[in-house]
Amino acid sequence: MLLAKGRTFAAFVLSGVLVASISTFPVRAETKVSATEASLKTDVSSFHLDNGLEVVVIPDHRAPVVTHMLWYHVGSADEAPGKSGIAHFFEHLMFKATKTYPAGEFSRKVAEIGGQENAFTSYDYTAFYQQLAPQALEMAMTYEADRMENLILNDDVVKTERDVVLEERRSRVDSNPSSLLSEEVNATLYQNHPYRMPVIGWLHEMEQLNLTDALAFYQKYYTPNNATLVVSGDVDSATVKALAEKTYGKVPRRAEPGKRERPQEPEQNTKRTVSLADPRVSQPSFQKMWLAPSYTNAKPGEAEALDLLSEILGGSSRSRIYQNLVVKDGSAANAGAYYQGASLDDGSFGVYGSPRGDATLKDVENGIDAQVSRIIKDGVTEDELEKARNRFLKSVIFARDSQTGMARIYGSTLSTGQTIKDIDEWPDRIKAVKVQDIQDVAKRYLVDSRSVTSYLMPEAGSPDQKSEQTQNTGEPDAGAPAQGVVQ
Repeated sequence: MLLAKGRTFAAFVLSGVLVASISTFPVRAETKVSATEASLKTDVSSFHLDNGLEVVVIPDHRAPVVTHMLWYHVGSADEAPGKSGIAHFFEHLMFKATKTYPAGEFSRKVAEIGGQENAFTSYDYTAFYQQLAPQALEMAMTYEADRMENLILNDDVVKTERDVVLEERRSRVDSNPSSLLSEEVNATLYQNHPYRMPVIGWLHEMEQLNLTDALAFYQKYYTPNNATLVVSGDVDSATVKALAEKTYGKVPRRAEPGKRERPQEPEQNTKRTVSLADPRVSQPSFQKMWLAPSYTNAKPGEAEALDLLSEILGGSSRSRIYQNLVVKDGSAANAGAYYQGASLDDGSFGVYGSPRGDATLKDVENGIDAQVSRIIKDGVTEDELEKARNRFLKSVIFARDSQTGMARIYGSTLSTGQTIKDIDEWPDRIKAVKVQDIQDVAKRYLVDSRSVTSYLMPEAGSPDQKSEQTQNTGEPDAGAPAQGVVQ
């Protein structure tokens, strides 16, 4: 099972509305993409059941496979104070026994028919999915609807699974210097907003989670009127609707969880720095982050401009940071930039790098800062923007080739306050971004006095110390901080 945002765990990363789900596809040629090609508009349909469950159907008849993905609109940022980790903890509990089926039977049935399943938790949502043959869709719906209503929880179940997630934290976070630093950086960037809390939770609070907490969380959030079902693949809307009404339609609607209102960040007035020295560190690294609006709360065009800025600045081997630091002067083994915009509230923009040879962390930082300053001062060229835009529009074509990727795009977008229309119009909004828009968001958000800088080092010292690292690790995203999900 997975966790999200600020994660250093193996999981899928949602760094943007579209790009994150398809960024692993190689795109090399710079040929132009037509408006017809660069469209996510398929035959997507949606409807609501009487109990409030939103259902989205994405037909794709190229293979006899269906992805069934249920998204609950609750994540770690919705947890009550002092209860960090309960969203991810409850994701685990959902695989326990129900009044109808013993623990593990759902997973066993999926495996028996050659299907796949998993679940993940982020700051803003928790999702469960299965990929299987179309004839098994009703089975998946039956089991998923059953555990939405009939989960059996008692002290023994809670204690046993709590021990599992505590060990998960110890093995994945407490024993990993990079993960420990990521937690500290996140808590420094977000000082008022609940995104400051690790999705997996703080150890001392996880240890106190109990049956009462679990039952309250289940009753409040695991209800059809707080969920979105996405079904993609070899299906049609009429069939999905009939099956959804037959299965999910039986689950009673509970009280509305309430509007997701969270405390927001005050304006940051001072530069913040976080350092961690640990003998287990083999590759020193530098990272600088800024708060930035997300696709949900940004002004029109800003999120798209930030996405394209990250691509031009450090999103690929053709980017400014990579070409100047890795290719030309060789000071960095790896370096790049990223934008995390797929969240309900403010996301972040970041740059990062690791030194090479005799270079120091400060050398890498200064080199990256110079590239950021160049864009703030002089902007980007039409050619750079056109190439970056074209790569993004091509990504839409690849997105349509991924059944699971499409389900994740729609599920994550709808779970963070956006609409199907927002997804459909994304290519047009990317095409509308101008070079001045890129420079404007760089000036507005990449202000050094409002940044958080972190250094990960193998031993106590300063970022000016030389590194013995000489290995070029390749594409920028190979070293980018993982941001998003815990499995």
